[in-house]
Amino acid sequence: MSVRSLFIIVNTLALATWSYGLNQSRNQPSSLATSSTSVAYHGGPLLTRPSGIDIYLIWYGAFSLKDRTTITDFFASFSPKGLVPRQEPSVSTWWRTVSSYKDKAHAPVSRIVRLVKQVGDPYSLGKNLKRAQNRQPSQQEHNVNVEKFCMDSCGFHDSVLVTPKGSVIVYAHVGDAVQCPGFCAWPDAVPAYGPPGQALVAPNGVGADGMVINMATILAGAATNPFRTGYFQGDVLAPLEAVSACPGIFGAGAYPGYPGNLMVDKFSKASYNVYGANGEKFLLPAVWDLVGLTCKVV
Repeated sequence: MSVRSLFIIVNTLALATWSYGLNQSRNQPSSLATSSTSVAYHGGPLLTRPSGIDIYLIWYGAFSLKDRTTITDFFASFSPKGLVPRQEPSVSTWWRTVSSYKDKAHAPVSRIVRLVKQVGDPYSLGKNLKRAQNRQPSQQEHNVNVEKFCMDSCGFHDSVLVTPKGSVIVYAHVGDAVQCPGFCAWPDAVPAYGPPGQALVAPNGVGADGMVINMATILAGAATNPFRTGYFQGDVLAPLEAVSACPGIFGAGAYPGYPGNLMVDKFSKASYNVYGANGEKFLLPAVWDLVGLTCKVV
């Protein structure tokens, strides 16, 4: 099977570098609906730049126009201006919970998220990518690390020092959910582990919607814990972050094997919980709400 991956360069920061990977363990299946007891702040920097979080996408491999449109529409949805007519709940209202996270100076995570550039890459590093390729390619806008994808990870975020400027790039990788849909695209696919259940109808296709779920998870983690010193629960080397602390929860009333109460499109029968730009509908995971101390979708 061919490799399709998205490499997301989130921001460039003039900060000390840290190395950090985000993994979702197979021992904690995506269909397990449990809520965190706390997501603690560890005193480090967040992505709080008032001008916003700039997203640079690298499309690694072959993507259909439909899938590319779904993903770019997802990023366009962070701006309320993308919703015409205005429909709620939306992607931008979902992000408000993430932007309620504040650093030690009480500066909140940036409310603005925008896609500023995207480029295609027809397998310049090959189709079997190793961890040894992790750091050097990132300085060439090709950071690749898919060696453990579908084994214990649906994606990750990290950071790397770029010389000679001395800046730090925060970046992420999201793999193709079609390669392991039960692991990386639940509840739009039959779960690979945990209680069995019927798959939902994906509003934009299993592959694209699986990637959107994982992009949302990792973007929230990168914004609130970019250097493993921000907000997380548990072990610093295998933390539960803003979204991963709420596994398997997509709506009210979620429990193991059931994602929660969702909206259903009356024509396509697709399940979703937020509206997006250009008439899109998305299914986004719950975020740990620091105010209500619960997992919240919108």
